[in-house]
Amino acid sequence: MEFSDHIKTANVEDVVLRQPLHPPSRGTLCVTGHHLLFSDREEGSSRQVLLLLRNIDAIEKRTPGSSGTITIKCKDLRVLQLDIPGMEQCLNIAQSIETLSCLDNVSEMYPFFYRPNDLSLREQWGLSTPEKHYTQIKELHRKWRLSSVNKTYSVCPSYPPVVIVPKGIDDETLKKVAKFRQGGRFPVLCYYHRKNGMVIMRSSQPLTGANKKRCKEDELLLQVVIEDSDKGFIIDTRSGQQVQQARMTGGGFESKSCYSHWKRLHKQMERGKALQESLIKLVEACGDESHNVDRWLSKLENSKWLSHVQTALSAAGLLVECVERDGHSALVHGYEGTDCTLLICTLAQLIMDPSCRTLEGFLALLDREWLQAGHPFQQRCAHSAYSHARLQQESPIFLLLLDCVWQLWRQFPLALGFSETLLLRLANEVYASDYGTFLCNNDQERCALEVKDRTHCLFQALLRPPERDYYSNPLYEPNELAIWPSVHPQSLQLWRGFFLRWTQQARHLEAVQEEIRSMVIEWHRVTQR
Repeated sequence: MEFSDHIKTANVEDVVLRQPLHPPSRGTLCVTGHHLLFSDREEGSSRQVLLLLRNIDAIEKRTPGSSGTITIKCKDLRVLQLDIPGMEQCLNIAQSIETLSCLDNVSEMYPFFYRPNDLSLREQWGLSTPEKHYTQIKELHRKWRLSSVNKTYSVCPSYPPVVIVPKGIDDETLKKVAKFRQGGRFPVLCYYHRKNGMVIMRSSQPLTGANKKRCKEDELLLQVVIEDSDKGFIIDTRSGQQVQQARMTGGGFESKSCYSHWKRLHKQMERGKALQESLIKLVEACGDESHNVDRWLSKLENSKWLSHVQTALSAAGLLVECVERDGHSALVHGYEGTDCTLLICTLAQLIMDPSCRTLEGFLALLDREWLQAGHPFQQRCAHSAYSHARLQQESPIFLLLLDCVWQLWRQFPLALGFSETLLLRLANEVYASDYGTFLCNNDQERCALEVKDRTHCLFQALLRPPERDYYSNPLYEPNELAIWPSVHPQSLQLWRGFFLRWTQQARHLEAVQEEIRSMVIEWHRVTQR
């Protein structure tokens, strides 16, 4: 079916647009296969508003009398209102928006049609690969190797074709380990700590089940990792009770009797539905216009969002303690190993490794730890906080990561080479984007749909001038030390730049920050003459 089949009314004149931080304006509304375009027709104005239909989370329509009103709630938390003359036109526009904003066919999404003049599809796609990561760290080569065991994605559908594994473990052994781990996600290396040679690995849960099954190959792999070391740590993102429940349904954990040199630490983290409902409650609280302080504080607390931020930073801190302070290698997993596992592994690397704190280093980290590691973006980011659809696999785990990074950025304003503006841009792009970076759920799906050949890469675009300058932190000073975040409640704040971004107060703050940024850049320019 063509896009035009879903558009009964393509243009409507005399529409009034009401949006945050702007006075109402009257003009023409156009509906295309991927966008809503509003053109201001008032005298002396040439303003246009272009809204990607994929950015629309929910719409509400009212048709009092002969006209109609459509309220559009966006995934970037904007709320727009369209006053449309003519009830039939209003209903047609609403139906088109509802249909076109929810198309499931990835190859029909806008990134496959986006062709900016300054970008070429022949340019490199992505910033990091396991091969490149392995080549950059010469110290790895003595004990670790690149394995192509998953080159056809048959061993683990959510892993990339090449992974970094211990040299003493051959591919046949890896295949047996994969059958013992949920989704085939056997332990792979994600970080090598140059200071002491310790590593962080990630995987999914072992499938020990109620009968306490064993896998000698799995035990061997983990033993080879720590070699002569006295012990390693397993950071499990589930509680002890959840682990026992998982065992009753075929999952499980690494028992002390079979993994004697590994100590298991539990750090329960919410995910899935609980996290999505937390976001919904927080956004509802931020939209409360009652101006009642007690009501606001109560709603903020009941959302538990900041508690999730604290837990994530605390879990990452625990991982850093194991590797950086105590000098032990660690394995991280929960259930599937595609959500909380990636979250705390990313934060730990950001805390420990100064190379991950540059603009390019951070984007490469996201590429490696989220895109290639198989975070299911298509499922997790199908809806944001406003959708009326029944929750399925949505979960704002990547948004939680960005919030945690913002907390780091606020506590260490000189230590990160990128700005809050970059985090806000990523928060937008993950839900609705012109680029193909966050499409699909894993590398296998991206290859099958030729995403890397037929769409542009967001990360590459962000590193082009002047984008690179815009998203860089002008106050950045490289710091070789670990940056240990405070997780005390008094140290954590609501990310106003995101959750309150469409309020007048946030815009005033944004204007001040931009002015300070300009002053710092000018000072650098003058002093470097």
